[in-house]
Amino acid sequence: MFNKEQIKEIPVYVFMGFLGSGKTTFAIDTLLAQGFTESTPTLLLACEEGEVEYDVAELEKENIHLEFIDDEKLTEDYLLELGRKYNPENVIVEYNGMWELDKLFQVKVPMGWTVVQVISFVDATTFDLYVNNMKKIMMDQLRNADMIIFNRCDENTKTAEYRRSIRAVNRRAQVIFEDKSGKPMQSDEEIILPYDINQPEIVLEEEDFGIFYIDAADNPDKYVGKKIKFKAQAHRPSNYKDNEFVPGRFAMTCCADDIAFIGFKTYYGRANKLKDRDWIIVEGTIKKEFYPEFQGEGPVIEATSVAVTGPAADDLVYFNY
Repeated sequence: MFNKEQIKEIPVYVFMGFLGSGKTTFAIDTLLAQGFTESTPTLLLACEEGEVEYDVAELEKENIHLEFIDDEKLTEDYLLELGRKYNPENVIVEYNGMWELDKLFQVKVPMGWTVVQVISFVDATTFDLYVNNMKKIMMDQLRNADMIIFNRCDENTKTAEYRRSIRAVNRRAQVIFEDKSGKPMQSDEEIILPYDINQPEIVLEEEDFGIFYIDAADNPDKYVGKKIKFKAQAHRPSNYKDNEFVPGRFAMTCCADDIAFIGFKTYYGRANKLKDRDWIIVEGTIKKEFYPEFQGEGPVIEATSVAVTGPAADDLVYFNY
């Protein structure tokens, strides 16, 4: 039998990012200036001490209890101890940017503690440096985030390129760019398409697939009903039905060594006859349906023709148009 402490539903918010990325500043503003927790008992777990310090007295006024926690204390037993001590109604984790996320997600949290939002903070002035030198940790932060906030942006920040790269590895995340004062930036999100969206049929050149994927995923409604023809590689996930497969391409995302397979679910009567990695020409009509992993609707393709063909001139597609 479980007691109330064990089954109590407690939302957990995780702030990710490297030292100096703005996690603490955001936490202070959210908790104190905006009164996010409305003075309900809140446990704030800081996994590192950053450049910005918390005012413990001000936190206590809002019923927020700060605990610093190192990697040895990140255990189920210690979290249970803190839960009994503070009986929180909210938990906020300012995660150490140098720890791999496996450390967090493999910890068995107390029953009832549920991660409801993961926010990743990125210093735009050091993004390329971290991607090139700490790729795995950075990409884990981006892949697992529900919201990604780029701060310290200016007119030279490659907002469009960064947004497209993130869309390739994380379709569900909201991406926000902030200037040096912390104000959201108005960025031009419109992609200059290399094909005519107003034509009844879209014929993609080999190098156009990456741009098509990003724009169709972001704006499915403007593609619904359009006929499409493109070259791709076939892939059939093990859980797909006999009439389902994914025609897609391997794409270079945030860095040269980070490759992801991108594509949309496609319905085709002979999908189960296709071989993985076969190069094919797909013709069909674009529709949309609900994607659980994206928490919303996304494009799907009803294929009328799938024909085996030769490989593309370049194995990879890119997003830096």
